[in-house]
Amino acid sequence: MMTLRVLPPVVLLVLLSACGGSDAPGERPVSARPGEEHEELPEVEATSLLGEALVPPELPEEVYRERYARFEEAEEVMAADPDDADALIWLGRRTAYLGAYRDAIDIYSHALSLHPDDARLYRHRGHRYLTVREMDNAIADFREGVRRVEGHPDQVEPDGLPNARGIPTSTLQFNIWYHLGLAHYVKGEFEEAADAYAACWEVSAHPDSKVATAYWWYLTLHRLGRDADAAAVLARVHEGMDVIEGTGYLDLLLLFKGERDVGQILGSDEEGTALAGVTTRYGVGAWHLLNGQPSQAEEIFRGVLAQKDQWAAFGYLAAEAEVARMTKPSPSAQE
Repeated sequence: MMTLRVLPPVVLLVLLSACGGSDAPGERPVSARPGEEHEELPEVEATSLLGEALVPPELPEEVYRERYARFEEAEEVMAADPDDADALIWLGRRTAYLGAYRDAIDIYSHALSLHPDDARLYRHRGHRYLTVREMDNAIADFREGVRRVEGHPDQVEPDGLPNARGIPTSTLQFNIWYHLGLAHYVKGEFEEAADAYAACWEVSAHPDSKVATAYWWYLTLHRLGRDADAAAVLARVHEGMDVIEGTGYLDLLLLFKGERDVGQILGSDEEGTALAGVTTRYGVGAWHLLNGQPSQAEEIFRGVLAQKDQWAAFGYLAAEAEVARMTKPSPSAQE
């Protein structure tokens, strides 16, 4: 099991040069490349909403080597043209896929110093601010991204980790609105989240984008008590939608419609242990919460949080937020 902890040499040198030396964000010990001897020193990337230190999840060695190879390709492209926005975006993405989220933020910040009008950079940095639990910074970046794309045609966003069909399913504007909605949802700012998801639906062109937007929009509207609006969103999705990556979201929406049951959604092994991933399990917990079963919901949310290597997943982040809300002392208890 291996994880890139810090910036590799070429990236470090570029950022040191760009930022003027000793105060550069990347000035940290440089990790070894695959196959080199090195000491594992996990670096804290974030503090959870419950106050726990979060370190990069370790990757299976085969996954690590494949991602590192793609990273090295991005590193070479960037080294050939250090000021190129596309090269810097891909370098940031490849760095984040290795678990070095803070380093990715540093790369995007450097890129923004060169290309302050590029909405893509706000979208990607905002995403990684979400990952490291800096919600206000994420929201600020996504809002800036919204401002930068206003009046411009949308553009397909290439996948960093392509799906089984090799077909990108999202766009720049979709990703800005989608992640903005999630940031507000995690903060409990449901009115703002609902507005973001309404805008996101307008730029959700692919079935995968539609089910992802509908899922979070539906949950948001229910949290606001807007049940009729939530039902109208649910009516927009149906069995048989041609989703590629979003089958989990579609199954959860069908659960909300009463066309699936919890057992089908969670699945189980021979010992009855749930097989579903954290995002699906969060959705089942949210279903319990919406159906007036907070104790069952909390049990599922805490089960999600037990999968600590999944802390970068949106379902894990949302479960963190739910448990934080459930355990927050009431105003009367604080007096």
